[in-house]
Amino acid sequence: MKVKVLYFARLREKLDMESELIEFSGDSASVAALLDLLRKRGGHWAEEAGIDSGNRLAVNQQLAGLITPLRDGDEVAMFPPVTGG
Repeated sequence: MKVKVLYFARLREKLDMESELIEFSGDSASVAALLDLLRKRGGHWAEEAGIDSGNRLAVNQQLAGLITPLRDGDEVAMFPPVTGG
């Protein structure tokens, strides 16, 4: 199973990547499993994929939580929280 992960705003620059395909074994995974896989890369990845990083995730353009399932072909967007004033 493959999902496309998109990185936005400062994440794109900090991780030096705008998108990638990530492969999971089996037919499904979850947002938590994706974050765990990213954290295991270490460095900036561990920091930005941390549960307390404040970053948001969306699956197929819908805000997602840790238990949100992922399926083959899903698109996951990872972006920092937006502030405004």
